[in-house]
Amino acid sequence: MRMLRWMAVVALVTPAVAMAETWEKVPLVDHMCAEKTKGNPDAHKTSCLLKCASSGYGIITTGGTWIKLDDAGNQKALAALKSTKKTDHVRVNVTGEQKGDTIAVSSLAIPD
Repeated sequence: MRMLRWMAVVALVTPAVAMAETWEKVPLVDHMCAEKTKGNPDAHKTSCLLKCASSGYGIITTGGTWIKLDDAGNQKALAALKSTKKTDHVRVNVTGEQKGDTIAVSSLAIPD
């Protein structure tokens, strides 16, 4: 009986863990500048990212698609931007679950 309960708990928890995705070293871009920076997101200045924070953030995938971050991701991105010494070439590692055109962010960091 205990084994069946344990298996039921694992079955309920496992799908949520399996759905998490990771994007590594992808460009972080604010919504306001997403279209104009797609061609060269690494030239996008940190100062602009900070100035346009209220428009929200997203990442540009290797296929060139912009995926927006949820509110928690926007807060994590803003905190990371405020603490980085990078002036451009802002790339991030993001872990979360993509739901449509938005990532429900569980972690976000600017790698060295």
